[in-house]
Amino acid sequence: MDVRGKIRARWERARTWGAANPWAVDLGIALLVQAAMTMPFVVPRPPEIEPATWPAYGLTTLTVLPLVWRRRAPLAVLLAILATSALYTLAIEGPGQPLPYTGLVIVYTIALVSPPWKRLATAGLLVVAVPTSVRLNTQSARELTFSLFVFAAAYVFGRLQDARQRAHLVEAERAAARERARIAREMHDILSHAVSLMVVQAEAGPVAVRAAPERAEAAFEAISETGREAMTQLRQMLGLLREGSEGAAPREPQPDLSELPDLVRRVNASGLKVAYTTEGGVRALPTATGAGVYRIVQEALTNVVKHAGARTAEVRLVHEDGVVQITVTDDGRGSGPGTAARASGGHGLLGIRERAAAHGGTATAGPGPDGRGFEVRVLLPVASTAEVGR
Repeated sequence: MDVRGKIRARWERARTWGAANPWAVDLGIALLVQAAMTMPFVVPRPPEIEPATWPAYGLTTLTVLPLVWRRRAPLAVLLAILATSALYTLAIEGPGQPLPYTGLVIVYTIALVSPPWKRLATAGLLVVAVPTSVRLNTQSARELTFSLFVFAAAYVFGRLQDARQRAHLVEAERAAARERARIAREMHDILSHAVSLMVVQAEAGPVAVRAAPERAEAAFEAISETGREAMTQLRQMLGLLREGSEGAAPREPQPDLSELPDLVRRVNASGLKVAYTTEGGVRALPTATGAGVYRIVQEALTNVVKHAGARTAEVRLVHEDGVVQITVTDDGRGSGPGTAARASGGHGLLGIRERAAAHGGTATAGPGPDGRGFEVRVLLPVASTAEVGR
């Protein structure tokens, strides 16, 4: 990790810690403001000016102390700061401050966390308090202009920060929604595929028991294996949902191209004869793209099992420079009258299109070669990488 990455990571950790410990953050801000307001007391004063006194310094501390409650009662804190500041100006001859630190902090806070009526009340108080303070101090138009400017800037910064936080919250909610949709799509693919195969195998079981008992035994074994595989993948998905909670299951690797032969073997056990071929140099795909290819093939084969009435199917992967092409064809009913839902893009085909789009690719579906059967074709862009062998 480079220096910038380390700084960003530390900043994010600090922000997370600050969100979990707001009292500590507010106390730290109060101490920082107190340090800034201490500077005029430690800087040597001209001989003609009376030296700073401890009572004056103690009153500055009394002015800063309310900032510890700035987020819990911002308007009350503003009133306390105005009162102590007026007392400092009227009752004690103490050093002046280059900036109204406490006022700027509380105005920023009110702009950030308070509802509109509190912000309006704050504006009304400042319209009265700032000119009054200037009149008691220097009676200078320059000071009045500067004071109004810095308070307005503090307010604007607070509103901008509020808008930024709201935008981050909206983006976080959108990201969470996208993740929920992704997990729901994964669980749909897992369940749809497993249940479809199990139904096909279970329906063939009674016939096989009477005609060929050994085939019935193989069908029951296939049902058991399909169920176990589905349970394993569902546990993985549920582990993602529980991630971050105590006792959460560790994340398991997502399926990839290396698991496609096992997927084809399980579908073959249902009675559908599936051929799996690859063309071109097999390339190392990013993890997300490999998982996407697996799920696309899985959903396409599930559609064949559920809707096509096919006897054979073919899965073909073509690896080219910068793209991988996935083609799944079958010799079933195609897009005839009995398969209107399939051809028009039922939930399974919609899921395939969504997965392709998520990886920047495209998906088409329609009649197979020479108008026979059905074909799903997906193109996914991939980064050019070194070949890893067939």
